[in-house]
Amino acid sequence: MKNTATRDKLITTGAELIAQQGYNATGINAVLNTCGVPKGSFYHYFSSKEDFGLAVIERFGEEYDADLAALLEDASRDPFERLRLYFARGRAYMSNCNHQTGCLIGNLGQELSGQSDTFRDALDGVFKRWEQRFAACIEAAQAQGLIEPTLPAEALGSFILSGWEGAILRAKTLKSVAPMEQFEKILFECVLGTVGAQPRH
Repeated sequence: MKNTATRDKLITTGAELIAQQGYNATGINAVLNTCGVPKGSFYHYFSSKEDFGLAVIERFGEEYDADLAALLEDASRDPFERLRLYFARGRAYMSNCNHQTGCLIGNLGQELSGQSDTFRDALDGVFKRWEQRFAACIEAAQAQGLIEPTLPAEALGSFILSGWEGAILRAKTLKSVAPMEQFEKILFECVLGTVGAQPRH
């Protein structure tokens, strides 16, 4: 149990540091010093920094995927409400972190996709799972007649993820959630149509 706790602590601390300063700028010693863990313990759990980075991606991807599932599959809300709540939470997070960290997987995708096929494949796998969550929510909206099934749910799910990740990047650059608000407005009013698209008060 203690061994698992140490590994979890290393991954959690690594994720926090990487979110703040990037993978390449985060040294193993920085992680160890923050955790108060000796270097020998690190190499007991991870064969290399790349192995550690993959563990961080896997952990964050799984945790975020679980959060997405709980939110976007919430049958007590209609699909549009689920999406709006997701976007609202994203904006709140960006404001709380002062527009600095953004999405860890998105950040790593920009930093590492061109450096390593191993990282690129791992990140792509995470993104595909998230796209499927959005697609399932869109399918539910189509089944309820909230939007017409003129575009495949899979394509719309991919569009939502790509557009939202881009909006997060612009929000970090501008130090403002305005790009995220604009993406949501255009998504509902121009892409998904007007049926059920107006905010609920």
